[in-house]
Parts: sequence; structure tokens; C-alpha cells
Amino acid sequence: MDVSPIRESRDFRLLLGSSTVSMFGSVLTMVAVPYQMKQLTGSYVAVGLVSLAEFVPMVVFGLWGGAIADALDRRRIVILSEAGLCLTSALLMANALLLPRATQIPVLYVVAALAAGLNSLRRPSEQAIINRVLKLDQMGAAFAIQSLAGNAGMIVGPAIGGVVVVTLGPATSYGVDVATFVLSLVLLVRVGPVPPTGDASPASLRSLAQGVRYAVRRPDLMGTYLVDIAAMIFAFSNALYPFLADELHAPAALGLLYASGGIGSVIASLTSGWTGHVHRHGRAVIVAAAAWGAGVALASVMPSIWLMAAFLAVAGGADTISGVFRGTIWNQTIPDEYRGRLAGIELLSYSTGPMLGDARAGFLAQAGGARFSLGFGGLLCMGAVAAMAALLPRFRRYDARTDEHALAERARRADVAAT
Repeated sequence: MDVSPIRESRDFRLLLGSSTVSMFGSVLTMVAVPYQMKQLTGSYVAVGLVSLAEFVPMVVFGLWGGAIADALDRRRIVILSEAGLCLTSALLMANALLLPRATQIPVLYVVAALAAGLNSLRRPSEQAIINRVLKLDQMGAAFAIQSLAGNAGMIVGPAIGGVVVVTLGPATSYGVDVATFVLSLVLLVRVGPVPPTGDASPASLRSLAQGVRYAVRRPDLMGTYLVDIAAMIFAFSNALYPFLADELHAPAALGLLYASGGIGSVIASLTSGWTGHVHRHGRAVIVAAAAWGAGVALASVMPSIWLMAAFLAVAGGADTISGVFRGTIWNQTIPDEYRGRLAGIELLSYSTGPMLGDARAGFLAQAGGARFSLGFGGLLCMGAVAAMAALLPRFRRYDARTDEHALAERARRADVAAT
């Protein structure tokens, strides 16, 4: 694994530490919210609708977060958003401790939506900072490192979170999340300012439209977004995990299901050095996304929680490899003046899919059960990815050695370094 971004950039180290710490706490909340909703309602649909409630604010704030990331100090945006997220976790803790059961349900939906909006506001600026503080040829390595750190949190967080929420209750999980946000803010305030470039566009609907037009004109970028959205909508099924753990007579092992994808992702990240030798990134994204769907489909027919977790780990590893190649295309070809706005669009591509996927999983499970929803979703994912590959030939043929945008960004970076 290439660790040069950690070795050479202080700001990258601080950002990585901040995101890793806050990820750990946020994963505890990710386990606690559906668990609490299941306790309150016992409904597949009610649990799935938590993700649906997050969808609209995530879209709106993700796009606006991309616009302001190109117009304002990116570090300041990240710090203020992180402080807001700390407040939302405090509200969830108070909700679990103080309010009667019937009142807790609407509060969960409202606060989950607010947290999704703040997280979407932050993410484009966070990613655009990475693009500024690292060299162009370090982008793939940086994505793999971020994936490793994030997915390590997805292993440790759910493993601990499943035990904490079952034994100590959701309020304790939310309290730990508050503490991690405070520590994250201590690291973030040490990151250097990241002001906009001299020719930055002011944040406006017009600048948003410019970013969208830039993305639409590039089939290689649209392919990365559309393939990932399709894969996540049809195969992402975290909302089913509390029900699957009960079906397998292993409720105490709920954290294992949440952690399994992270385990596969960590293995994929640690062995990601080979990805630097791949140049046909579009084709690699297609193959990895199809493998994600296959892993989910196979998990649905496994007779034990351990075998189910093993195939979910395979799926998680495939998803990480897809992410490495998508991130490489984004960070090696998008000019800095568009980086924030395109990071907002990227956020929509990898966030809307899971949210809609959880909602889809809940409705299908209501009709045919949790295993049916998981398996049928995996098969639909494979079919959707194959369709996208057929419909987007320029994305399928993308080659970093010859792509005009990749060559132009290398030339621009070389000019900046020469001056």
C-alpha cells in the first residue's frame, strides 16, 4: 500500500485523523438509529424510511456544499459542519433519554434528516481539500488510505456498536458519538486555511448549473456516478441487518453484519497497490460493481450468520475497489476550480444510492421477507450494471493514458509546479 500521502502531508494526516475518529462515532449512531426504530415500531418500512427521510436534505445540501466549497474557505466549512453534526448527536441522545416512546419516532426522522444535510454540506469541502494538499499522482493512494481508515471504523464501530446498543441502549451510543465529534474538531482546527482560487465562481445557482453542465459533458464522469447509484440502489441493504440477525437466531451478532462489508474493504485497501498499474478505470469500475452485486446475492442464501458475513465481506471488498477507480478518475481529471462542485455531485452518487437502497430493501422485505429482498437486490444490481456498461461505451473504454482530461490536468499541474 502506498502511504506517501500520510508521510508527506501534515494536513492530510490531520484530516485523516479527524475523519477516522468521527467515523467511529458516526457508525455507532448508524447502528443505533435503525435499532431504536425497530424497538419502537417493529416495522421493516419504518426502519427503511429513515434513509428516505435523509434523501432530500442530502441532495440539496450536497449540491450547495459543492458550490460553497469552490467559493469559500474549505476548512471553515468543514469545521462548522462538524460542529453541527456534534449537536445532532446530542439531540439524538436527549431524545432517547427524555422523550416518551411515541414522541421519539418523529424526532428520529427529523434529526436523521438534519444530520444527513450537514454531512453532505461538509463532504465536498473535505474532499476538495485533499485535492489541494496532495500531488496528482497521490490521489489513488489517498483514496485507498481514506477507504482503509473509514472501513476500519466500519469494522470496529459496528462490532462495538452492536454490543453497546443492545446492552446499554441507543442513548449511550449517541453519547459516544458526541465525544468523537469533539475530538475530531480538535484536529480540524489545526488544518491550514484552504481559501478559494483567484478565479473561483461565487456560490450561486448559476455556479451549480455550471458544475452540472461540466459533468454531463463528460461521459466518463457520468459513468462513475450512474454505475455506482445503480449498484447501491439495488444491492445496499443495511436496513435489513437487524431482521436478518433475528432470523439467524444471532441478535447479539448484529454488529458482525454491519462490520462485514468493512472487513472486506480493509482487506481490499491493504492490498490496493496493484490498482496503480490499471489504466482502464471505467472497465474496472464495471467489473467491481458487478462483483458487489454477486456477493450480496450469494449472502442471501447462506445458512449461518458467519457465511452470510463472509459473502458480505466479499461484496464490501469489491465496492472498495470500485471506489478506488472512481476516485482516481475524479481526482486526476477534474480542474480545481470545479473540484468542490463535482465533489458535491460525487457525494450524491455514492450517498443517494445507499439511502434509496435501504428504502428499497425495506419495501421488498415487507413483500417477501429479508432474505428475498437481499438476494433479489443483488441480482438486480448485476443486471443494472451490465445495462449501464452497454449504454456508456466511452466510460467503458476510458484509459488514463490517453484521456484528454487526464492529460490536460497533468499538464496544468506541471505548469503550476514549474512556476
